[in-house]
Amino acid sequence: MIFVTIFCYRTSGVWLKNTTRSVQTALPVFTEVRRQRDVETALARTMATAGRTVAVSGITVAISLAGLLIFPQVFLRSMGFGGMSAVLIAMLAALTLLPALLAMLGPKVDALSVRPWLRRVFRRPVATARTEDHGAWARIAHSVMRRPVLITVATVALLGALTLPFLRVEFGGIDERALPAGTESRVVTETIREDFPADPSGPIEAIVTLPDAVDSAAGGSALQAYVQSVAAAPGVDGATVTGAAGDTARVAIAYDGDPVAEEARALVNEIRDVPAPEGVQVLVGGQSAVLTDLLESLGSLLPWMALMVVATTFVLLFLAFGSIVLPLKALVMNVLSIGASFGALVWIFQDGNLSGFLDFTPTGFVEATQPILVLAIVFGLSMDYEVFLLSRIREQYDLTGDNTTAVATGLQRTGGIITSAALLLLVVIGAFSLSGITFIKMIGVAMLIAVVIDATIVRVLLVPATMRLLGRANWYAPRPLRRLYARYGIRESDGQPAVPTKDRELAVTH
Repeated sequence: MIFVTIFCYRTSGVWLKNTTRSVQTALPVFTEVRRQRDVETALARTMATAGRTVAVSGITVAISLAGLLIFPQVFLRSMGFGGMSAVLIAMLAALTLLPALLAMLGPKVDALSVRPWLRRVFRRPVATARTEDHGAWARIAHSVMRRPVLITVATVALLGALTLPFLRVEFGGIDERALPAGTESRVVTETIREDFPADPSGPIEAIVTLPDAVDSAAGGSALQAYVQSVAAAPGVDGATVTGAAGDTARVAIAYDGDPVAEEARALVNEIRDVPAPEGVQVLVGGQSAVLTDLLESLGSLLPWMALMVVATTFVLLFLAFGSIVLPLKALVMNVLSIGASFGALVWIFQDGNLSGFLDFTPTGFVEATQPILVLAIVFGLSMDYEVFLLSRIREQYDLTGDNTTAVATGLQRTGGIITSAALLLLVVIGAFSLSGITFIKMIGVAMLIAVVIDATIVRVLLVPATMRLLGRANWYAPRPLRRLYARYGIRESDGQPAVPTKDRELAVTH
């Protein structure tokens, strides 16, 4: 059932990412059709600007999901391959199939616009967003940039406060409580645990390999010595030999507690530290030991995933923007938005707040693998928005050399597109938050919070404020890297900047 649910989640993700890529390509086409004389010119202009942005953002999201391939767990790797395939196929379709369809439709692409209907209903012209340094989004940007220090301090403090609960996170596994209350399998498990004697096998088992056969005097004596040592360990409620064959025996270790709680995992490590008799080899397994090994594996490989994703993303963003400051700033902002999402995750699911409203059973911990999935997906989506916004800002900065105007114009030109893409995401994510399975609900809620924070607080407030504070330093790169960007950079337009020579040199070199 768990893997069927994950498959459905991945299938919906494919549809979601294809839809988002289509929006990012199609909406600029609608704008350009109104500007240009013919559809071919509009498509060419869109592919020279938004098309390159879609390619860079798609590769960025794929890199983020590729981080899942580092883990040996099959379901994480399958999520990584599935997500990368979905993103790359969606990117290619948005860059090839979608422009072809738009060329076939021509001006009819906007034939079903609701604007004329709205004009008739409200009997007045409907305000349209302007594409230069005017309009609602540009006014918001200018308002934020007039108070950059206040906005930066306030937003960072807010996101930091939302992150604080994550500092006390406790990771655990999945048990019957992940299912909706009243589910038959959950009722059976709870009834057996509450109304019947404890299972003598217990949540922890050991396979004991002896130097002699179990039924021999030497083998039996060594086995008995180990069983007595394990039974005497603090926290163990008893140890019983439940099977034997040749020189191998199975020992069940009883534990009267939650088998996926931190105490059970600590007990596994204590049992593994119990000295075995000479010549005896012991392997400890069972439900608690599996979770212990899983957490250790995830914890040891997570830094390598982070290093790989951060390094490759930094290089890609440098090639896209020609700056070493913007990639660093983008990574810091992603950490803030993801941290705020994880903090809310702990507050809601670990602490049990909103459990009545969201209809789930709190367990006192967070299932360990879901934050890693959320991290990979949300990091990619956050970078997706960041690339789309900064690409427009970089384009305007190359044309004008004015950092403040570039930020306002970039936000004006992308605000509606990013909002539309975020709303599409929220529709699908909202469906997952209504799931009766707790860990699927957890993914939906965490992603919903992250997308809302990223598309509002970060993109509308923090990005303009920090870019205003940094000014021309946004575009800084050492001289060798400037030459590298001049030769291999991924630029939005091949045209010459329409600014004086001095400002043009500043725009290119900084």
